[in-house]
Parts: sequence; structure tokens; C-alpha cells
Amino acid sequence: MDHIGSYCTLAQNSGKKLKEDERLLRAPRATWMARRKLLLLLKPFDVFPVRRSDPSRTINPQTSEVLDYLDSRRKVHKDAIRFCQSILQRKPIDWEPVLRHDLSRPIQNVDLVVTIGGDGTLLQASHFMDDSIPVLGVNSDPTQAKEVEDLNDAFDATRSTGYLCAANVNNFEQMLDDILDDRSVPSKLMRIEICVNSRLMPKYALNDILVSHPCPAAVSRFSFRIKKDDQPCSPLVNCRSSGLRVSTAAGSTAAMLSAGGFRMPISSQDLQYMVREPISPGAASSLMHGVVKSDQVMDAAWFCKEGMIYIDGSHVRYSIEHGDNIVISSKAPALRVYLSSHVLS
Repeated sequence: MDHIGSYCTLAQNSGKKLKEDERLLRAPRATWMARRKLLLLLKPFDVFPVRRSDPSRTINPQTSEVLDYLDSRRKVHKDAIRFCQSILQRKPIDWEPVLRHDLSRPIQNVDLVVTIGGDGTLLQASHFMDDSIPVLGVNSDPTQAKEVEDLNDAFDATRSTGYLCAANVNNFEQMLDDILDDRSVPSKLMRIEICVNSRLMPKYALNDILVSHPCPAAVSRFSFRIKKDDQPCSPLVNCRSSGLRVSTAAGSTAAMLSAGGFRMPISSQDLQYMVREPISPGAASSLMHGVVKSDQVMDAAWFCKEGMIYIDGSHVRYSIEHGDNIVISSKAPALRVYLSSHVLS
């Protein structure tokens, strides 16, 4: 069995609750000779709870409205999957669907990865990809500004930003045709490489990493300095804080920007760092936020009994302990991503 077929088997054997969901994962291959192989990576269908009637539970009207809304979002996501699959059926490609949480090893032997969901699904795919395969993100349920405004008094109707997703149901076929006909070129996005005690961590970060104590209420103690060719480029900075965040250019529009950082050009090969909530930084205040150039590394030491490195959110994490050395750089293989024109501009 080839690699793409084995992913389909994983998806089919994952014990889906709904027959409708199973049909989405058993989409037949194109019937003619395939020119290219494509892996279709899907956001799960059960991200939002299924609305069920339960006589023993009393639900207030506002909660009921939220649950109805979430159920409608699940249906929109499924409709987007059906639509994209119907497009794929008409193309001379060999493709298989897989749920993103069924990925367990590097993606290989395909020409293109298409993710359907939001930025989180594309980020999940990136953890299993090197720089040899491009990826196209399809935002299955883009945020609608008017809808957010209308529902603002009831709840937050904001969905995935889809910053890295160049496609949606409206332009998916055109983008796919441009890719298959070699009229579109993917951009190279820098990623973060992490070494702990000289050991390379197996996953690269496309957005950002957070180094912190596993308890959000605990103080994180660490030091760092910027180096180039093993020579210091900055003084040693000793920190007591809520942790250290380091982002790529792609991730500079996410948590880093929300924390007061700045937006970086998407093509930048530099990294941006920020010490979170520093305690009495004193003379080192100007060093709590800065840039690690592409030819530099951040050399950090951890001084808590326990700690964690979080990669692109909370799903991928590595434990660290007192005395560990952490080297952070942009030396990781780039990820080839098809981006929208407004992201590139």
C-alpha cells in the first residue's frame, strides 16, 4: 500500500460516529489516470459539540442560540468539504482524504497537500511536512464581518482568520487549476528550529513557540542572549516572567501582534521575540522585545524545575527542566505555501 493510501485507511478506521462523516472520508479516487497525487487534510467534524435534545437539561435561550449557531458552522464546514471534493472528482489527480488528527508520520509521496478548515489545520499539516511539498489552505468557514456585528450583543461569531488560507469555496477551483497548470508559485515561509541540549526537536514551528512553566500562574525563570557564529551579539538577559514567545513572520500577525508586537513582512527570514509580562526588568526593559536576525540564534537557559515548549499552540509540546539549554533559530526548512495576494502585498 502506498503512503497516501495508508493515510486513507487510518481515516476510515478511526471509528467515526456519523455515517455522513464516513462518506466524506471515503470519497472515491478520480477514475482516470492520475497526473498528480494530492492529500486532502480535513478539520474534524466534531470540533463543536453536536446539539442533542436532553429533557433533563434546562438551557437558557442565549446558550441555545450559541449551540444552534455552532451546529450551523459544522454544517457549513461539511458543505465546504463536499464542494471541494466534487471539484477534485473532475480533475486528473489522484487524491485521498484524512482527518488532521490521524496524521502520525511525515507526509510523503504526494505532489500537493490541500487543507480544509482554517489556519489551525494548515499548521497541523506543516508539522508533518518538509520543504519538498507545497500546501494550499482552504478556509471552510471564513468570518463574516456583518454577521459578527449583528450577533455581537449575544456572542462572538468570529471564526478562523484564515491568514494562511489562500482559498475558499468561491475560488478553490480556479486556484487548483492554476496550481495544476503551473501558473501559481508557492511562497517560502520561514519556520523555527529548536534544539534542546544540542538535540533537534522533531517538529518545526510555522507560527510561534512559547517557552513557559506548564502552570500559567507560575513564574518562568530563564536567561537568554543573541549570538552569531557562537559569539554574543547582546548582553545576557535574566528574566522572571510569564514566559518567552518567539514568532516567525507568518506568526507575527497572531499572538505576537495581540501582545503588542509588530507585523513583519511575510517574506522575512527574521524572528521576533517577546518576554511575556516581565517582572521588574529594570535596565533590561529595552531587551524584553526584539528581533533575532536570520544569521543569528537565541541561546536560552531554563531555571525552573519544570517547563514546556509549545509549538504553534498547545497540541505539540516538549518538556524541559532546570538547567536545559534551548537554542532557537530560523534554520528550519521553509514551508512552501500558496498565499493570497493581500498577504503577499
